[in-house]
Amino acid sequence: MSASASASAADDRGSRPIEPDDPLMRTYAEIEVTYLLAELAERGRRFGLLWPSAATDSVVDGRVLVRFGNAPASTVLNLLSLLRSHDHDKTEDDTACDS
Repeated sequence: MSASASASAADDRGSRPIEPDDPLMRTYAEIEVTYLLAELAERGRRFGLLWPSAATDSVVDGRVLVRFGNAPASTVLNLLSLLRSHDHDKTEDDTACDS
C-alpha cells in the first residue's frame, strides 16, 4: 500500500484519532512512515512544530514505532490529520495581511 493510499484510508476514518492498535497501522511499512515523518516536518514547520530527531525506531508486533518519545506511527498520522484539516479549512481570513 502506498503512503498516499494509506493516508487516504486514514483520512476516510473521519475525525476520530487512530488508535495505536488499529489494524490499519499494520499496513504501514517503515519507508512509508519515514515519508509521513517528512510530511509532518514540512507541514509542522509553519507552526513552529519541530521534531529534528523524529525517525522510525523499530517494528514491534507488526507496527512501526517512531522515535519522538517512542510514539507509535498512529501519533504521526493523527498529527498529520490535524495539520491537513487546518490546511483544508483555511480561509482567506486565516492568511497574514499584506500590509
